[in-house]
Amino acid sequence: MIMSRIQAAPDEAQGNLTDRLLAELPAEAVLTDPDVTAAYANDMASFCAAGTPAVVVLPRTVEQVQHVMRVATELRVPVVPQGARTGLSGGANASEGCIVLSLVKMDRILEINPVDRVAVVEPGVINATLSRAVNEHGLYYPPDPSSWEMCTIGGNIGTASGGLCCVKYGVTAEYVLGLDVVLADGRFMSTGRRTAKGVAGYDLTRLFVGSEGSLGIVVRAVLALKPQPPQQLVLAAEFPSAAAACDAVCRIMEGGHVPSLLELMDRTTVKAVNDLADMGLPETTEALLLCAFDTHDPAADLAAVGALCETAGATEVVPADDAAESELLLQARRLCLVALEAVKGTTMIDDVCVPRSRLGELLEGVERIAEKYQLTIGVCAHAGDGNTHPTVCFDAQDPDESRRARESFDEIMALGLELGGTITGEHGVGILKKEWLARELGPVGVEMQRAVKAAFDPLGLLNPGKLF
Repeated sequence: MIMSRIQAAPDEAQGNLTDRLLAELPAEAVLTDPDVTAAYANDMASFCAAGTPAVVVLPRTVEQVQHVMRVATELRVPVVPQGARTGLSGGANASEGCIVLSLVKMDRILEINPVDRVAVVEPGVINATLSRAVNEHGLYYPPDPSSWEMCTIGGNIGTASGGLCCVKYGVTAEYVLGLDVVLADGRFMSTGRRTAKGVAGYDLTRLFVGSEGSLGIVVRAVLALKPQPPQQLVLAAEFPSAAAACDAVCRIMEGGHVPSLLELMDRTTVKAVNDLADMGLPETTEALLLCAFDTHDPAADLAAVGALCETAGATEVVPADDAAESELLLQARRLCLVALEAVKGTTMIDDVCVPRSRLGELLEGVERIAEKYQLTIGVCAHAGDGNTHPTVCFDAQDPDESRRARESFDEIMALGLELGGTITGEHGVGILKKEWLARELGPVGVEMQRAVKAAFDPLGLLNPGKLF
């Protein structure tokens, strides 16, 4: 009898929660079947615990999001915002008994304005969908994460994501002009602007970018656009060592060149991409550097960079002949993380960013760590801005290999901090890097960040257990 009473309480609470949600939500927007809600428990990160959602809600309007947050506040139920769940840090993982607030149905592009060069979008818009839509107006939305065909703008904002073009155009934070946000208690707030300039008050817009859904629910974004640049051309350079490739990166940046893309793939990654997709990349190389320009004379820029690569020790420098060949090389780079996952079935994808001048030291250190733990660790990197993705490949069914994978991951993050870097350049902290965030920020930094969190979410209902 005691056990049945204990069991009855959660059932009664969930029934009350569901009824309260359904009071202002259509039935199809509220999912309670455990077999269905279980699919919303995780993002794509390894080693990140997830709870069982009490309910999954898929709102279509701002008013519906406000209703969810009012109910959550009234009943003291945690809320985990989600986009496409392509994240790599556990930041979208469900908390036990939470409301998962999936924003994928709020997927309208509300405005594209070529004069103001802005787009106004809902959070569920897919990155690639927005990019193609603004292209039709002769405009360009630069942030392009490797998962751009799947990830949402809301998720990009939540993690301040980057992409292949960051070396020239910057990351998501630099394109978010204003936000509409539903706060933890259901109140509505607009931040920022849609003008080219604006410095009124604290920059709350920038505060929400990268906050991983811990301060409020982004329901609309005003995004800056640029004129569409000319079609870029790509150069591929082979190197006898990762150190030589990193030397070339330093020479390119020191020379004042502004490539639209500067990416690195190590030997392990090149082989993985070939094994997965038969791309014909040169497996004899120790490191492959991809450099692109979207200037009016990209061939001249590539020639200048090619000469610098040869000075740094490149064994082969091959500029693409046309846009199709360039796109093939970019596709190979976008396949890196998927290809490395296929090596052993599971990966831990690090996201360490270091000063460009220390990039070679990081790659050498990762190679030593791989040897120490007897693991396959492939590295692909946004080399132009020092953001690396050391990817630990392991068999999740092997406890010892899983342990070594986790330990090697931590050593890579420690190395990144030692080199003057940061634990995450674009993937976020989530659950995976909570301990490391505290190390990077220090006790006073953590105290101040918690104070900001308390100001926006005093009950601690928004994405609890993430960041710190």
